[in-house]
Amino acid sequence: MAPKVLVSDKLSETAVQIFRDRGIDVDFLPELGKDKDALIAKIGEYDGLAIRSATKVTPNVLEAATNLKVIGRAGIGTDNIDKDAASKKGVIVMNTPFGNMITTAEHAIAMMFAVARQIPEASASTHAGKWEKSKFMGVELTGKVLGVIGAGNIGGIVCDRARGLKMKVVAYDPFLSEERAAQMKVEKVELDDLLKRADFITLHVPLTDQTRNMLSREALEKTKKGVRIINCARGGLVDEAALAELLKSGHVAGAAFDVFAEEPAKENPLFNLPNVVCTPHLGAATTEAQENVALQVAEQMSDYLLTGAVQNALNMPSVTAEEAKVMGPWIKLADHLGSFIGQMTDEPIEAINILYDGYAAEMNLEALNCSLIAGIMKAVNPDVNMVSAPLIAKERGIKISTTRQAQTGAFEGYVKVTVVTAKRERSIAGTVFSDGKPRFIQIKGINIDAEVGRHMLYTTNRDEPGIIGALGQTMGSNGVNIANFTLGRAAAGGEAIALLYVDEPVPAEARAKLAETGLFTQIKPLEFDVA
Repeated sequence: MAPKVLVSDKLSETAVQIFRDRGIDVDFLPELGKDKDALIAKIGEYDGLAIRSATKVTPNVLEAATNLKVIGRAGIGTDNIDKDAASKKGVIVMNTPFGNMITTAEHAIAMMFAVARQIPEASASTHAGKWEKSKFMGVELTGKVLGVIGAGNIGGIVCDRARGLKMKVVAYDPFLSEERAAQMKVEKVELDDLLKRADFITLHVPLTDQTRNMLSREALEKTKKGVRIINCARGGLVDEAALAELLKSGHVAGAAFDVFAEEPAKENPLFNLPNVVCTPHLGAATTEAQENVALQVAEQMSDYLLTGAVQNALNMPSVTAEEAKVMGPWIKLADHLGSFIGQMTDEPIEAINILYDGYAAEMNLEALNCSLIAGIMKAVNPDVNMVSAPLIAKERGIKISTTRQAQTGAFEGYVKVTVVTAKRERSIAGTVFSDGKPRFIQIKGINIDAEVGRHMLYTTNRDEPGIIGALGQTMGSNGVNIANFTLGRAAAGGEAIALLYVDEPVPAEARAKLAETGLFTQIKPLEFDVA
């Protein structure tokens, strides 16, 4: 059955057609974006939800979204999506960070010009029949210091445009390296230094716990007298009440805001102040940007639903379509390794240590980690997936460590996972053969070569005669057909293991018969998702 997508906001017909052309069933119902009850009633039918800013994806919506796998936001901001609730539900949240970068950067530059030359006020005055030429004295941008807070995708474009205007650009961004700053021809500075030096300050960071109210009253009071502040990023980054007071006192000469702490903004401390330019969140409001992000979200969602490729996800590592083709068997292997460990472990897990060797170490380890952790967690919660598993592990205080190493053995690459509990450590390793099939190659340090099947039986014992006979006779007398039989031992007469791939679940009666022999120290039926 083809995946089904709901478009609950206004998206271009071209974007909707992309879903159809890719073989996805799509319902274009933009009226649902403003009708929460209708959305809740309908959302359970869909694998994907494509939205803009009108649709609010709340925990109640997600609770009703019983089949939902991905939410695609045509735009950058995802404030209208409860990402924690989506992650716990196992739903990927994607945005489109590149489709409106230029448009948003250009709006910030336009706002800077507008506040520097008081263009909106001068325009209103002239429209009113006044000719107040001497009232609207502006300042040049040439030679001024622009402080850019956040020098990523959009901030980087602003830096480039500002340099073209012959401005001196200083940038504060904890993730900006000195090498990258040199390439951009900007000066990397600390925030306090930027506040003291900048004639204009523009913000280009997301709204997080770390950035919320970053231009607080205290920070604003450190700014250079006569500074002008532009915010086309996110409301909540600036203390608007404190800024209004500093505008009134003359310490801040002007401000230009496209975003506000509360939107839609009907009232705000910045409204109706002289030399404050306000626009209603127009950063991405160009024909080109709206079309670009709509097309991008349709392509991204289609790729995920059809191939498993993940792009621009906010709660899961990205996996390109090319990576998905190569990594598919390895992601399945990681799930099998985790599933084995999860089914074998009864006590609380304290740590998960993952080793990637050779070829495996060169892959997208974040994605492999997510699959492996999900495999472990599914033993106690079948609804866990690659999205929700890392969050659940974090909530439980489980420490995750990852190690890469060059090829060390006969296999071109392998994955080994060790789980630590208060009582013991348990490990298993696996690889993918040239036929694309995952294999278990080591359990408890004992080398084996076991194909993974849906129904399996794992036993441990002392290495002594009679084990193969006991297993074969017991399975046969209970009508269980063995598809594959693998043995391994630490040393002659030492600890040994057996792993049986069988055609149907091993019944309790058969396991009881094996226990009665006294040959086995452990008898464990296992189930794996091999679809």
